[in-house]
Amino acid sequence: MMRELVYYVAVSLDGFIAGPNGEFDAFPIEGDHMDAINERFADAIPTDLAAAIGVEQDGSRFDTVLMGWNTYAVGLPMGVTSPYRHLRQLVFSRSHEAEGEGIEITADDPVDVVRRLKAEPGASIWLCGGGALAATLADEIDRLVLKRSPVLFGAGIPLFGARPYSPERLDEVTTTAYRSGVVFSEYVRRAA
Repeated sequence: MMRELVYYVAVSLDGFIAGPNGEFDAFPIEGDHMDAINERFADAIPTDLAAAIGVEQDGSRFDTVLMGWNTYAVGLPMGVTSPYRHLRQLVFSRSHEAEGEGIEITADDPVDVVRRLKAEPGASIWLCGGGALAATLADEIDRLVLKRSPVLFGAGIPLFGARPYSPERLDEVTTTAYRSGVVFSEYVRRAA
């Protein structure tokens, strides 16, 4: 069985995964939805944060994370150079070099990289962001997990960057609404 590419991301009600300058602090980090994140998506929590809050990460959900440069660079001003040390970390960039240990920078075509990764043994591959990389990999995404937060951004980085008009229906797997107002929805690519 091939590995899945999972785009698991927080998104505002108006479709943004971050503010215009990469801001993500408007997403709620407290509430009853956090237990679900910590339990089901522990591998998607930054390594140091997981250790600080006592969440065990075993690589059973994800063992690889993919990031565009701007997504990776969000932590650099705070000295976070290797945010997901418990995972294989691939960063797509044609003009930057690795800042941290365990970071693999690649200028290779993201579609080719994902197809190679899917053919390898292992757990699912997490597409962390950003929107431009998600647009490039849209046809390779097997599972879309949206953590919709009850906030409007007004502007920012869209869930998917610009792509040609090509409607494609996904099948809903599950949707869970939390008292915090956060709604988790999971979709899979419709079988051909």
